[in-house]
Amino acid sequence: MHEFEVLADAVRRRLLAVLALGEQPAGVLTDIARSEFGISQPAVSQHLRVLRENGFATVRAEGTRRIYALDRAGVDAASRALAQLTDPLAQRLDALHTEVARGRRASENENRERKIS
Repeated sequence: MHEFEVLADAVRRRLLAVLALGEQPAGVLTDIARSEFGISQPAVSQHLRVLRENGFATVRAEGTRRIYALDRAGVDAASRALAQLTDPLAQRLDALHTEVARGRRASENENRERKIS
């Protein structure tokens, strides 16, 4: 699943926002998602699985509890994917700026030569 597909879902974005504040037990994440989105516990588990499998969250066992944490790998991958979308445009705009400046200089040089002759 592409990083943007993971982030496209409002439930997963909310879970990531909570995990960005620090580790959370699965029960807390489930309670938040159920109260805010009205979804079932199995649905929350499915969202958490998507986050884990795509590098956005990690889980560790603490007795019978499962503690989730934000995994920077997924966030970093999404950031890189976004940068790939914006960098080509930035490079093209920089090239356009260079060409415009080059054209201005050439025009200024032609005007100077005309004044001298």
